[in-house]
Amino acid sequence: AMRSNPFFIFAIFALILFTIDYITFSGIKNLYPAIKRRKYIKFLYWSSPAIILIMLLLIPLIQQILSPVFFFTYFHTISGLFFLIYIPKLIFIFFEILQWIYEYAKRAYEKIISHKRQKIDPEGIKISRSQFLRKAGIVTAAVPFASIAYGILWGRFNFTVRNLTLFYPNLPNAFDGFKLLQFSDFHAGSLINNKDKIKYAVELMNEQMADIIFFTGDFVNNVADELTGFSNILSDLQAPKGMYSILGNHDYGDYVEWNSIHEKNKNLKYLLDIQRESGFNMLLNDSVKIFNGQDFIEVIGVENWGLPPFPQYGNLEMALSETENKSFKILLSHDPTHWDEQVLNFTNIDLTLSGHTHGAQFGIEIPGWRWSPVNMRYKRWGGLYEEEKQKLNVNTGLGFIGFPGRVGMPPEITVIELKKV
Repeated sequence: AMRSNPFFIFAIFALILFTIDYITFSGIKNLYPAIKRRKYIKFLYWSSPAIILIMLLLIPLIQQILSPVFFFTYFHTISGLFFLIYIPKLIFIFFEILQWIYEYAKRAYEKIISHKRQKIDPEGIKISRSQFLRKAGIVTAAVPFASIAYGILWGRFNFTVRNLTLFYPNLPNAFDGFKLLQFSDFHAGSLINNKDKIKYAVELMNEQMADIIFFTGDFVNNVADELTGFSNILSDLQAPKGMYSILGNHDYGDYVEWNSIHEKNKNLKYLLDIQRESGFNMLLNDSVKIFNGQDFIEVIGVENWGLPPFPQYGNLEMALSETENKSFKILLSHDPTHWDEQVLNFTNIDLTLSGHTHGAQFGIEIPGWRWSPVNMRYKRWGGLYEEEKQKLNVNTGLGFIGFPGRVGMPPEITVIELKKV
């Protein structure tokens, strides 16, 4: 019981923060002794953990006051501050500990030497005051501080178009040069105060002149109401062959406590209604034929299917039931793990489009190499994956959740051109 007691968890968390702050501050005081005399610096320094802890304590109250739609704005303020302030401190602490080890080793060495010589070399003592590691810590910590600040202020709206050309021998002739646009993980509740930015993203998508638009799940964080103010913006999206959408794990309202199952179902129905109003055709374990003259391809959409703890509402067998055996097939499935578990080698689906991972909203990309910590959890987390004749594209998302920023993992729009070989 003690482990799940929120106050116990809070106390542990507060203690961890205090320790981080204490070690950091003592290191900074060693570097700049003048700080000890300046009360206001001490006050400013300790006010940041105090503000974060007070905001955390107020969460239950804020949840009562704010609707679930706006609660994320509050939550993201806390998480943004937390990442901005504590990631750099953790990096500084790493160097601070190295400094301690160095000083301890130096002292031990001097003791041994002084026993042998019976006198301490005055130059030796000076070196032990060297604070090179501590200084290196401050310089190194400045890098994540600047990156996270950039990611919060600009990075999360740095909409980027990724172009892919995919070649298929079995593509119908009429679809040679067919352009599809994929976006994913909109997370409307996180973008509620940035509708102007989304207007721009929609313009950017329209500029791509795609034949068809696919959305691969997670339109909201928690509740359908988040999407209300966006439907008139999203309805400006244009694609001659239509727009198709599926559900992601966040779309079902599974992360909110509802008063009744009826209320929960009503929420989902409302979400589907808003998406249809915005111009999307919902594919819920279903398929559709897209014609170009006499030729057609089939688009299949499944409900969310992930490995636990994520729900498995998706039913691929049902979704494929109306399809033709030899047709060229595109599957929309929110969670990329579905591809390995049920699609690859089990079906003849040519191209699967997924999202879900966000690329952890953090990564490093240099030409030819891309890394993100999310690869510890997802084997296929971003970009194109090919096995034999089957391909999977994982879009790293347009919105954000948890951390209100994107560092080295910009919000993404994927444009895929299909070519016949």
